[in-house]
Amino acid sequence: MLPSARPQFALLLVALWAANGLAAWSQTPRQNLPQKNVKLISTQGKQTFASTCANCHGLDGRGGERAPNIADRANVRRLSGAQISHIIENGVPGTGMPAFHSLEPSDVQAIVAHLRTLQGRKRTLKLPGDPDHGETVFFVKGGCSGCHMIAGKGGFIASDLSGYSGSYAVEQIRSAITNPTRGSDPQARLVTVTTRGGEKIIGRIRNEDNFSLQLEALDGIFYSVRKSDLEALEYNSQTLMPSDYSSTLSPDDLNDVISYLMKAAQVTVETVAASETFEDE
Repeated sequence: MLPSARPQFALLLVALWAANGLAAWSQTPRQNLPQKNVKLISTQGKQTFASTCANCHGLDGRGGERAPNIADRANVRRLSGAQISHIIENGVPGTGMPAFHSLEPSDVQAIVAHLRTLQGRKRTLKLPGDPDHGETVFFVKGGCSGCHMIAGKGGFIASDLSGYSGSYAVEQIRSAITNPTRGSDPQARLVTVTTRGGEKIIGRIRNEDNFSLQLEALDGIFYSVRKSDLEALEYNSQTLMPSDYSSTLSPDDLNDVISYLMKAAQVTVETVAASETFEDE
């Protein structure tokens, strides 16, 4: 599907998709396709994907030397059916992703439906614990929601975890919680900025150049501060991610919060898939 694509192509795709306005693509009028027999669509999608896409992306969609992984990558999972259809039909200019104008709308929709199955959007996950108690751990005992957000609830200062578990195994998630990355990366620590006017801003440095800093405060608001206006810049010695969850949370707590993350991602993607696979546009 991508004859000249390179391993780094996935990052290029994201940049190009953003630059070309995915929001506008998702609003492009499309003909509503009639509901079809699910088995027929599944067969059609599998066959069309195999003949059109698998040479580069692989039969399992997990990519190779010629094209990126489109089954597991979170940034691809987040694309709507309309956005994926637009990419299939029109390609991505300036990259190895060609336009497949010859495909019928029904073939494009069938490819999207098959890709959803490759992405595991309808698989049943075996949860290691109790997701309901895990939600309590996330929002109360563990305090995870002070920095992270799930399904629109929680903090802004760290990454949104709504679909996080879709790309990681249970033990990878556990390791990320109990053994967070530590180091001297300034973006992994909170800072306190004091301006010459006496204003104090506590947040995370998101961008920096020779003349200014861009900070994201704990409430999600971004501030741009000229370095010439700085009175002081103090780095917190600790990373944003607590390093003691292996001792403050019990093994059951960890299993439960991992289950909550897994359930949150599964519910999110199943809801999207159910509404968009055939007639979301």
